[in-house]
Amino acid sequence: MTQTMGILERRRIEAEILKPVYEEMAARLGEATAQEILGAAITKAALAAAKSFAETEPEGTSLKSFADLQPLWTKDDALRLDVKRQDDTHFDYNVTRCRYAEMYREMGLGSIGHLLSCNRDAAFCTGYDPRIKMERTQTIMQGADHCDFRYRFEAKDE
Repeated sequence: MTQTMGILERRRIEAEILKPVYEEMAARLGEATAQEILGAAITKAALAAAKSFAETEPEGTSLKSFADLQPLWTKDDALRLDVKRQDDTHFDYNVTRCRYAEMYREMGLGSIGHLLSCNRDAAFCTGYDPRIKMERTQTIMQGADHCDFRYRFEAKDE
């Protein structure tokens, strides 16, 4: 899958479109309902996108093929990573700078940035390869000094 636009730019365009839709939903339905709808829609979009990526893998999906997608998310200095461990069963890293969080705050969308980006991450794993499990205990988007991504590849018989 050839994709010249980085994910950061894609998310900015999406956010410009979603901002007035979200604001209208919040005004009519309340913040909680608007966030619930937005979160559900974006989770479905992340699953669909992941399945599309997976379908392009000529030799099937793996943790390595998943990690090989990372440059799409880091393009344009969107994320700064400190990789802690990377092998066939682990891909662990901390994000030390997140331009996604910075961008959403600048756009006045800081309160829903986690819905627009962070909540996609676990759904993307599931859609790409259900054997990949993600654990994250904190995000820059929600005020931490770094995001702690821990991916595990679990063989089907585990």
